[in-house]
Amino acid sequence: QVQLVESGGGLVQPGGSLRLACTASATIFNSYVMGWYRQAPGKQRDLVAIITSSGITNYADSVKGRFTISRDNSENTVYLQMSDLKPEDTALYSCNARKGWTTYWGQGTQVTVSS
Repeated sequence: QVQLVESGGGLVQPGGSLRLACTASATIFNSYVMGWYRQAPGKQRDLVAIITSSGITNYADSVKGRFTISRDNSENTVYLQMSDLKPEDTALYSCNARKGWTTYWGQGTQVTVSS
């Protein structure tokens, strides 16, 4: 059974940093595109960042220069380093694994940016 387990969310002040982690089953990690999405209350779920198995990355314009996605293939883990956090970054952040038409989601981890 494929599982994606996220961790690292929490409450942070504006301008602060957090690092999210998502650990995936070894059977999928090395061949899937891994990504982070977020959904704020009352809004649709949006892409934050993705990283391919070869390390190519793509970011939403709203997080470019502030967030960095990376993957550790030896640990089957994808990270999202978030810096200079803003209140508008507050959302439920979910990990995604995708290959063709097959996609898996984690349960999500809440990030709240507030003073």
